[in-house]
Amino acid sequence: MGLKQDLMMPTVTETATTSDSVFTNYPLMCAFLAFAIAQSIKFLTYWYKEKRWDVKQLIGSGGMPSSHSATVIALVVAVGLAEGFGGSQFAIALVMACVVMYDATGVRLHAGRQAEVLNQILYELPAEHPLAESTPLRELLGHTPTQVAAGAILGLVTALVIRLMCGSSVQA
Repeated sequence: MGLKQDLMMPTVTETATTSDSVFTNYPLMCAFLAFAIAQSIKFLTYWYKEKRWDVKQLIGSGGMPSSHSATVIALVVAVGLAEGFGGSQFAIALVMACVVMYDATGVRLHAGRQAEVLNQILYELPAEHPLAESTPLRELLGHTPTQVAAGAILGLVTALVIRLMCGSSVQA
């Protein structure tokens, strides 16, 4: 027996037949759906508050809930439910989710706050200053811990609801 058979690695043809379509991939669909729901919530919340539509809210970062957190937690939960919580796939998904959520509340949040300060300085420049006409920096980059937690809860609920609706027949 070769090493490949000893490790029980699927061949290319086995992989192709066991994964019918990317659209039947439960973890992937959970992640995409959680992202879409989070972005839709931001889009509708913006419309409710501002009384106008802003399509940029559908793809922009920052705001409540965190679509990054919703996406990665939906993926983590779906991988855990589909593959088991003790495997390498779950471990990889969980570590990556922690990195994404830490980044959202750390580096990106502080970069957004620095952008606010820089924009204020830019607005106070005299009109004749060479930087006075500069385009302002994007300020809404990161998330507060509450926004990240809300996104995580949304991701968890999304993965669980899809699992309950589809049962154990969903493909990993």
